[in-house]
Formats: sequence, structure tokens, C-alpha cells
Amino acid sequence: MSMRFLDQMNIKGKRLLIRVDYNVPIKNGTVQDDTRIKGSLETIQYCLDKGAALVLCSHLGKPKGKPDQAFSLKPAAQRLSELIGRKVQMAPDCVGPEVEKMVQALKPGDVLLLENLRFHEGETKNDPQFSAALAKMGEIFVNDAFGTAHRAHASMVGVTKHISQCCAGFLLKKEWEYIGENLGEPQRPYVAISGGAKVSSKLAVLYRLLSQVDALVIGGAMANTFLLAQGYSVGTSLVESELLDEAKKIMNEAETRGVKLHLPTDVVLGHGLDDKHSMGTADVNSIPRDAMVLDIGPKTREQYAKAVAKAKTVMWNGPMGAFENPAFAEGSIALAKAVAGLTDALTVVGGGDTDALVHKTGMADKFSFISTGGGSFMEFLEGKELPAFAALQECGR
Repeated sequence: MSMRFLDQMNIKGKRLLIRVDYNVPIKNGTVQDDTRIKGSLETIQYCLDKGAALVLCSHLGKPKGKPDQAFSLKPAAQRLSELIGRKVQMAPDCVGPEVEKMVQALKPGDVLLLENLRFHEGETKNDPQFSAALAKMGEIFVNDAFGTAHRAHASMVGVTKHISQCCAGFLLKKEWEYIGENLGEPQRPYVAISGGAKVSSKLAVLYRLLSQVDALVIGGAMANTFLLAQGYSVGTSLVESELLDEAKKIMNEAETRGVKLHLPTDVVLGHGLDDKHSMGTADVNSIPRDAMVLDIGPKTREQYAKAVAKAKTVMWNGPMGAFENPAFAEGSIALAKAVAGLTDALTVVGGGDTDALVHKTGMADKFSFISTGGGSFMEFLEGKELPAFAALQECGR
């Protein structure tokens, strides 16, 4: 790969424009989950230790191309300041003369966070003028925002046309190594776990995985479509009836390729997502018409734990049920414990819900790597070239 990485660059005394991903939940002016901010700390601390001045930029939410204080990054600046133990200045905007003046005044060791990039339409439109204005903020561009790597936005792609020196930060480097390299050439047996709500959002990934894995474990609401395709009634469960033929194709493809496909054999039922208690469990051949499948059952939990027990590589995207509700969280928690207990395997987690799940269980440190990407993680798994990686490779050519 021709992309350069941060530790290959001479950054001493330089002013760095670093694209971070501080798209974090904020309530009453306080960051509610600082995982993404913490994810940038290795890159930030390295740059500070090397004597660079830092200009950080990020988006937050969807402010529709104009300033909206509800989407200000000020709380993120405050939290970052607490985490690194030094003042983080907050710019009033991300481009313009006033911001340029603040940037020019920075000394080695100073940190400035630009205001929300999406306060300007030029960010999401990858506008050349906006890209050029943003590029004025740094001598070297460092991209460390994998969560937005699949977006051809100005701060991800356009800015690299106007700065001759570009590189990937340590977070982006880890994503490439774990997802691109380790999952690209996995130690075997390689087991992939796919859950979540919809088959439609994961069709391309499922077909790609079938060409790579030794076993595929399916859970969550997307498993309902496979159960229906097998001829089982799934009651009032969420299902994509228009994808029954695709589900059958996937099952046939797995059989043709010799990939062991694991589907639920029993399930936990409820009337709806907000039920305080489940209706109990049922085998998949006896799901009542008025019931909804909301988690995998105890026999399936055991089956799935056995499926991953001898794996050398595990990729997990998507929970096994409606884990946000304790009544339907046991299947996801049981699988998290099974994967976390693998001491001799590479275990990679991707996707916001799965990330939230493993953090909720307190077992995040038991996994080899937790990706910071949602859509970017899925597109990388599909084998697509991500715009951010392509831009870094082309920079300076």
C-alpha cells in the first residue's frame, strides 16, 4: 500500500491539520460517550511529543450546512482538554480569516479544534473552494477518522488536493491493519458473526464473507428472513419477505462453498421491543402467530458458542437481538462472553450497535480490536475502496 503513515513523517515544528471523528453524543453541553475522542489520543499525543502544532477538525451530527449551536464541537474541545491535560482552543468557525489568524498564531504544543465542518455545505459536497480554504490550516494533513472514510467529503478527500504531504494517523492505520490485512488473510478457522436488523443492508457483505470464512453465524432480526425462507412461521417478527429468494441463495451458496451456516434453532419471544419481560422461548418450528422473535434462545446460544470456540479469527458485526432491552439481551451477552473468552484468536468487532454492546458488557478490553466505523467498516468488508484511503494514496503524486 502506497499510503504513508504518521510515524513515517517529519512533523517536528510543523502545523498539522488532523481530521478526527468527534461525532459524539452530547447532552446539555456534555459529552455522553467519549470513546471516539479517546480513540484519537494516541495520534494527538504522538504529535504533541514530536513538537507539532495541532489543528483538529471534525463534523458533528447533521446541521444541514449552516451554523447551529446544538451541533457545536465546544463540549468535545472541553472533554479533549481534560483527557490530554492541556488547553484546547476552540475556533469560532472552520474556515475564514479569523480562523486563519488563530492558526497562524499557534506554537508547537498548541491544540486548536475547528468548529463543526458541516456548518458549511461545502464539506459534504466536497466543494473545491471549501477544501482549499480548509487546507490553509495545515502544512501536513493527517486523516485519523475511519468512521467517515467512506464519505467523499472535503475534509476526507478534497483537502488532499491542496496539501502536498498527507498521511494516515494511528487509528486509521489500525483499521487498515486489522480489517484490511488481518481479515484479508485470516488465520483459520475464520468465523464471521452477522446480526442486526436487516439482510438488505448486509447482502454484499454476506456474499463476500461466504468467499472468505469457514463458518457464518447469523442472528438478530435478519435471521427471521432466513427462518421464513426455510419455511418456518415467524409470527409478527420483523422480516424482509422480498428477500426470501436472496436468503435461499445465501444458504445454497454456503452449502456449495462448504461454509457452515449457523441459524437459530430456538428463540426468545415478546409482543414488542418495549416488553418488560419476555414471553419465554420456543423452537423455531413452533413460533406463535402473535409473537415476535427478539433474541436467540438458550440452545442457540450454546450452538453459537461452540461455533466460535475453535476459531482463530472472529469478525462480529451486529447483535443477536434487541439487546438495548434487558429482557432480550441474554443472547448477545452470551455470545460476547464466548468471543471475549477466546485467548488464542484475533477478534474484531465492527458497527455501532456491536461496539455499544461490548462496552455495555464491560468486556471491550477482551477483544483484539473494536472498529470505530459503521458504514465504513461494512464497505471495507465488502471489498470496496474507501475514498479516504484512495485520497491518501494519491496525495502528493
